[in-house]
Amino acid sequence: MADIRGQVDDGFGAVADAFRANFEGVEHGAAFCLYVDGKKVVDLTGGFVDAAKMQHYSEDTLQLVFSSTKGVAAICLAMLHEQGVLDFDATVASVWPEFGSAGKGDIPISWPLSHRAGLATVEDPPPIEEVLKVQPILDALAAQAPLWDLDGSHGYHAITYGWIAAEVLRRLTGARMNDWLQEHVVEPLGAEFWMGLPEEHHHRVSPMRVGPPPSDPAALERALAMFAPGGMGGRALTLDMSMGMIDANMSWNRPDVWSSEIPGAAGITNAASLARIYAATVSQVDGVRLFGDATRELVATPVTSGVDKSLLLETKFGMGFMLTDETLPWIGPRTFGHVGAGGSAGYADPDLGIGFGYVMNQMAPGVLGDERSGALTAAVRSCL
Repeated sequence: MADIRGQVDDGFGAVADAFRANFEGVEHGAAFCLYVDGKKVVDLTGGFVDAAKMQHYSEDTLQLVFSSTKGVAAICLAMLHEQGVLDFDATVASVWPEFGSAGKGDIPISWPLSHRAGLATVEDPPPIEEVLKVQPILDALAAQAPLWDLDGSHGYHAITYGWIAAEVLRRLTGARMNDWLQEHVVEPLGAEFWMGLPEEHHHRVSPMRVGPPPSDPAALERALAMFAPGGMGGRALTLDMSMGMIDANMSWNRPDVWSSEIPGAAGITNAASLARIYAATVSQVDGVRLFGDATRELVATPVTSGVDKSLLLETKFGMGFMLTDETLPWIGPRTFGHVGAGGSAGYADPDLGIGFGYVMNQMAPGVLGDERSGALTAAVRSCL
């Protein structure tokens, strides 16, 4: 039986029950946090970082959250838009001139943020040691021609999204995305979220545990199709095999990966911080509101439709955010946020006034959330 610890306010017992029930399945170590109208009402941790060593998963544990990082990157850009610094309709090349080569001069900033730029990967990427220096992969993205016709169709830019978003921010502000995030989001909120983890915190990170393949035949067939040789899904999710998500060496458990700026896939945080950051997009959290309703409506308006060229599913995106649809049936019709491969999830809902954060170290099959976060979402809905 997992040792569940933390805060559960009156009326939210069903959420604690759902969190506990997850440990009867694949869960190993995890945390969940919920804010309602700017107030923290649930904050739980449970399980283990390492069960053999009896190392408990605690409130001090940090977790890599894969693509849940993208939502926090999108929050940074939404804040720049609200400040009048960023125009989503401006071309990427207008702020990053080198990007305009190879037929990309007219691509607006909104397109890579919504996975429509045809840059889900790069051909012949640098080796991982060069990628982690960041500039080599930026140079490769600037030189890369779009991988499909720029007709508005979209394909998940699983890792490349973050570098493009961060370079746009850097060109506009002069700051690396992680530095900007710390100053304008993390420190005002008293949260913890890094896109480039300082070495002194490496000991707090719970390594990811590779999950089993999908047991559902349809899901297994889709996964095999995604990772078929030459398929855009496998290319996007591994940067053309440069950064394998589930390779034998589990690249994402490398400390040098944790310390590199990979704002599309390697954010490190905890559930309490993820929920607090999202809560501050729809409510005041101890006097801090990250952006207003007009900006929220703009960035959470869907701009994509149809089947995703990478994920081979219908996906709906706004300006960097995943949005509620049949593939991702979140808590409400206006929910916005992002999930991470293996199960993590962070989102906000303006109608219910909630900030939701779930992180874990045991990956489950799939890249669009799983039953654990779904069960927590259902429990939150029942309580509200």
